Amino acid sequence: MKKSTLTQDNIWMKEPEEHDFPAAQDYLELLLVPDAAKKIVEDLKKAPTIIKKSKDILRASRLPLLPETNIQVKENLKKVQKNKKLSPILLMRGQNDLIIADGYHRLCCSYYLTEDMDVPCRLV
Repeated sequence: MKKSTLTQDNIWMKEPEEHDFPAAQDYLELLLVPDAAKKIVEDLKKAPTIIKKSKDILRASRLPLLPETNIQVKENLKKVQKNKKLSPILLMRGQNDLIIADGYHRLCCSYYLTEDMDVPCRLV
């Protein structure tokens, strides 16, 4: 897909997929006690979908950009090439950084498409 044809609407779904929430909870349970993780995920389910730039999300998370050769990043890039949409990213504000509860590989994929990509996300 050419950069000129890359838009939020042809790359991203409007709402997260249902399986993203249990994945987020599994990850958050590594950082928080299970009840707190469950509460965050319930809040994510109710949160509105907002738009942020991929470069800003990556910078706020303080995570490295995964290589384009990462298997999951590659799979997401292939999905986009096949006109399949990506699910919005689930985010949580941490003490001093942003926690990507679900969607790190999708975020890296969008960054490779264009770092200025508008990314739908849920943020609590």
